[in-house]
Amino acid sequence: METKEKKFLTVAPFECAWIKDLKFREAGRGCVSFDAFAHNDVTVVFRENVGSQHYHYKRDNSPHYTVIIGSHRNSRLKIEVDGKTVVDVVGIGLCCSSAFQSYWISIYDGLISIGKGRYPFQNLVFEWLDTNPNCSVQYVGLSSWDKHVGYRNVNVLPLTQNHLSLWKQVNSEYNGDGDEELGDEQTGYDKWGLENFLESWELSDMVFIVGEEARSVPAHKVILQASGNFGLSSSHEDVIQLQQVAYPTLHALLQYVYAGQTQISEAQLSSLWGLALRFEVMPLVKQCEEAMERFKANKKLSDSGETMELSYASSHIHFGGNFCCGLPINMQRLQQLRSTGEYSDISIYIEGQGLIARAHKVILGLYSVPFTKMFTNGMCESNSPEVCLRDESPAALKAMLEFMYCGDLRIEDNEDFGTLLLQLLLLSDKFGISLLHQECCKMLLECLSEDSVCPILQVVSSIPSCKLIKETCERNFAMHFDYRTTASLDFISLDETTFRNIIQHPDLTVISEERVLDAILMWYMKSEKLCGWEVVNELITNSTLESVFKDRLQLVNDLLASVRFSLLPYPLLKKLENTSLSTQISAFGDLVKEAINYIECGAATHGNDQNERFQHRRSSYKELQYICDGDSNGVLYFSGTSYGEHPWVNPVLSKRITITASSPASRHTDPKVLVSRTYQGTCFAGPRMENGNICAWWMVDIGKDHQLMCNYYTLRQDGSRAYIRNWKFQGCMDGKTWIDLRVHENDQTMCKPGQFASWPVTGPNALLPFRFFRVLLTGPTTDASNPWNLCICFLELYGYFR
Repeated sequence: METKEKKFLTVAPFECAWIKDLKFREAGRGCVSFDAFAHNDVTVVFRENVGSQHYHYKRDNSPHYTVIIGSHRNSRLKIEVDGKTVVDVVGIGLCCSSAFQSYWISIYDGLISIGKGRYPFQNLVFEWLDTNPNCSVQYVGLSSWDKHVGYRNVNVLPLTQNHLSLWKQVNSEYNGDGDEELGDEQTGYDKWGLENFLESWELSDMVFIVGEEARSVPAHKVILQASGNFGLSSSHEDVIQLQQVAYPTLHALLQYVYAGQTQISEAQLSSLWGLALRFEVMPLVKQCEEAMERFKANKKLSDSGETMELSYASSHIHFGGNFCCGLPINMQRLQQLRSTGEYSDISIYIEGQGLIARAHKVILGLYSVPFTKMFTNGMCESNSPEVCLRDESPAALKAMLEFMYCGDLRIEDNEDFGTLLLQLLLLSDKFGISLLHQECCKMLLECLSEDSVCPILQVVSSIPSCKLIKETCERNFAMHFDYRTTASLDFISLDETTFRNIIQHPDLTVISEERVLDAILMWYMKSEKLCGWEVVNELITNSTLESVFKDRLQLVNDLLASVRFSLLPYPLLKKLENTSLSTQISAFGDLVKEAINYIECGAATHGNDQNERFQHRRSSYKELQYICDGDSNGVLYFSGTSYGEHPWVNPVLSKRITITASSPASRHTDPKVLVSRTYQGTCFAGPRMENGNICAWWMVDIGKDHQLMCNYYTLRQDGSRAYIRNWKFQGCMDGKTWIDLRVHENDQTMCKPGQFASWPVTGPNALLPFRFFRVLLTGPTTDASNPWNLCICFLELYGYFR
């Protein structure tokens, strides 16, 4: 969900895709949203455990739910429980096609909800409650029936008891402050649309004078010109005289333009056709002609007085779509009016930046209550063709205007992508543009990465309508706590509530409680560089608490309680007991003493089994630390013991791990040798060309269900004198995008045949979990005859493994 490579997936007939990340945070409760295209049968399976690629729900005897969208050639929706059909309904609006469609499915203690659209928990189509709920389902499988199904933008979202408000809250921030003059038009998407401005004087810039009574009917130039040709001038206010036209006829035409549908009596149909032809509203002209042909064929009298309805194709409004959906408005023409500024009645400036764009008040007001208020409540902008904004990003403002006119968020995926998206989020929140706000939220969730979590949290923490993003980012931060608090100091700027939520998060994963303590102390002092508690202790010893912690001093006692001191090594606790931290911060000293007493007296005597301060963190890594060259403490040896369950067997042979080389397998390029406990004199990976460069490598895959934060690695030279001097030790998660963990340049360590050598991995990347690792030769060895043979016969990895 968070990585781009997961954005598109094709599932072959009778197969099922199981991706580790497609998992509910809480068993029995979660929501999956996705886009899919298929000719029939989009099938989503929910199981307690991951299935195989060739899994088929019809043959599964274990408990599971199956939701089939578009069954029976796009005619039905089916839900199956453990292979038995419990729901089989027709005609509820779910349909697959050769174009991508958006869906969401949520499960909450047996309540299965299914909806259509990009935004979860909106546009609900069907619900079913299992009276005997399966509360163990957790993994999501994407399957198909007899034809390929394409999936993209797959996201698994957490559910809370009030999960329905998670996405609807995006609207609530704007609904509570609605303009009384606008009535209830902003209370929901079902009432959102251009029809709210039908014959409204608000934001109008032209008028029709209609009928013998000379009735004034307001309208908006940009809307009319985008739907036909009304011969309007862009230089002054237009008045179109229609004395020979009855008001009901004009009303029907405007209603068709603004709402996509209208009603007209048979007697007035001809007049409506003539008016539509005059103003070149061609979709209406065509529908009038078709209706009149039907009347002639049926020999109906034109003065029968019956009323008929004319509707533009697809007149319903789609969630996340442009306001023109279902309206006879030419999108290309509307875009042209935006780019040229023709018929614009408002010029938007940014202080210090000059003119940014010319726009149309009705378009801005359609999306934004604050803009409508600005133009109608007597503010200076109400009587001025200009509006000047402050401290806004020109790029974000232009992207916002483009969204208003086309309904799509179009941002180039470059290095400024994340910054622009956050600026857009703030802009949409400021002006109450709900649809843009939702689009930004969804895109931020899709593009969440290791380095974007803190910047996003700093922005969204103060926006109530971004609760879902905030919770997702806090969980992501907590699950990668070591890296987030080491790779950069961005977390220092997080507000107290957000930082507290992270360090108290149930999914917090750390390799040591000492890192939690270090992060809290750095946050207290707003540290300008990475440091540990020792540095903070020295600062306090040589200064005062007030000068070190400044305005965060009053928070010291509260956050320190989140450190599980009892999990720290006993020698470290005794060392902490005699520090300035303990003597000058009473809460710190009390917590250290409590932990020491807990360890010395034993857990049973305290009765603290249920106190989380004395419990190990959830999902902790297993520490496999380097002791000496050739030891049995490494990850690859551990894999050979079936992760500590059985006597050692070569893990390549037992298929616990996979090792590949840059050259084909052969007698002297044997993957199992690299993890063997027996020395082999000749073992090498041969050279190959990659991206125009010659290189050689050995690569290890520790398995799809495992990760390692590597902090040490060991190599052993084979019996040759082809000593490596320039190479990289790298890691990655997908086998494609490699990150340097350690770079060796003219390294003289290897100097004997059969020699062991080991190196530490330091820095932020040592706290990143990886599945794949490789040793990449980047320069020739000391062997002149075969300088590009990577001659090593042993490899071992160390660190924090799970």
